[in-house]
Amino acid sequence: MHGSCSSLFSAFLPIVLSDLEKLVLNAKPCGSPNDVVPPRFLKKVFPIIGPHILNIINTSLLSGQVPREFKHAVIHPLLKKPGLDSSVISNFRPISKLPFLSKILERIVYTQLMDYLNDSQLSAIFQSGFKPFHSMKTALVKVMNDILIATDHGKYAVLVLLDMTAAFDTVDHDLLISRLQHCVGISGSALLWLKSYLLNRTFCVKLGSASSSVAPLLWGVPQGSILGPLLFSLYLLPLGAIFRKHKVPFHLYADDCQLYLPFSHSDSLPSRPLLDCLTDVKAWMAKNFLNFNDRKTEAILFGPNRFSHTPDVDLAALTSQLKSSITNLGVKIDSALIFDDHVNGVVKSAFYHLRRLSKVKPFLSKRDLESVIHAFITSRLDYCNSLLIGVGQGTLSRLQLVQNAAARFLTGRRNFDHITPILASLHWLPTEFRIRFKVLLLVFKSLNGLAPVYLSDLLKPHVPTRSLQSAEQLLLSVPKSQLKLRGD
Repeated sequence: MHGSCSSLFSAFLPIVLSDLEKLVLNAKPCGSPNDVVPPRFLKKVFPIIGPHILNIINTSLLSGQVPREFKHAVIHPLLKKPGLDSSVISNFRPISKLPFLSKILERIVYTQLMDYLNDSQLSAIFQSGFKPFHSMKTALVKVMNDILIATDHGKYAVLVLLDMTAAFDTVDHDLLISRLQHCVGISGSALLWLKSYLLNRTFCVKLGSASSSVAPLLWGVPQGSILGPLLFSLYLLPLGAIFRKHKVPFHLYADDCQLYLPFSHSDSLPSRPLLDCLTDVKAWMAKNFLNFNDRKTEAILFGPNRFSHTPDVDLAALTSQLKSSITNLGVKIDSALIFDDHVNGVVKSAFYHLRRLSKVKPFLSKRDLESVIHAFITSRLDYCNSLLIGVGQGTLSRLQLVQNAAARFLTGRRNFDHITPILASLHWLPTEFRIRFKVLLLVFKSLNGLAPVYLSDLLKPHVPTRSLQSAEQLLLSVPKSQLKLRGD
């Protein structure tokens, strides 16, 4: 926990009409079914009604009060994953559809809050959820890089995935306000505004044409809002202090928490720091009305090589939760780090969607068909593919088969036509080179302030020994490693 924080942020600043216009015109036209003026129409008439909207926005910012109409959400239940049983309520995620203008107001507050948090270095470094330049990819790259370095040095590493049930919906408003005041340093009209934003919220649930009665929202932060994820991450700030106290490396993505701990085979009880940390985490969550789900908490063990992932060591209570394969932020990770399960899942899903796309191909132009292929196929091939940099050629070849099939499907070429000129005509990099490109792109972003600090800190400049030529070329130092390719 950051401890007591002196008052540093006391008021939100009003904005000018030109900045408001940019926000409105660039915002997605998503709002609430109860919006009096549909977002698309509001954008068109903004030059006429803009000054009146500006008055509403600035009055709210300066007075510390959020209009009551801005705090009513129409809940749209959305299945967490395709194929889940729709008769089980817990399989749905409650997405809040909020008024369009309320999102504009939230965006203004969010921008000013983020500027303050970044300038004051109060934002959690290892929280990658809903932050600029951060993503699930960057979070996974950081965690897996640390694990690979540990195993390359001859150590084992255990990774634990913590599960919080309905975490966004159980946030206590009083505790959150106290945290914003004492840990983040918010006071004055800014604190009044955030109190007004959280209190006296209402919601109703709508399915098709049926709608429930209006009910008060006494706890939680709305999913689907702009401010909700940021407020939730600030609610979790004290967790970082617990992890650091026990010297357990961690990484958060919203409410997904990863803990990992390298250890040597000679350690008598390697899981002790992790178990003590989990005990404190459970106690903290209970005090903060967060539901720690032991049944869904999973662990996986990595060894120095692909054949040594089940050492004869005592992992105590974690032994029962060990899995040979886990799904972490959408990527299936196996204990041997060969990613066969992940690739098999991608291949199966991609070919399923290719078969479905064949039914609509006659109705689409080539340009539209290519867009659809990128949306359903390429996006799956590219998702977190930076993690596949060291896997074997046999694994990559299965992904290449998917890309080849998609290219032939788009161009109408036969199966036995040579694929290289087809890919070249489409300007598609082969799968292996796409993976290398993604890694190089991450390096470029890390060097130019377009990536999280935790990735930029991994890059070290090369110290020239013979001449100044290497310094002028901006070379990077390549860390020594024992294993050339982990996946081979």
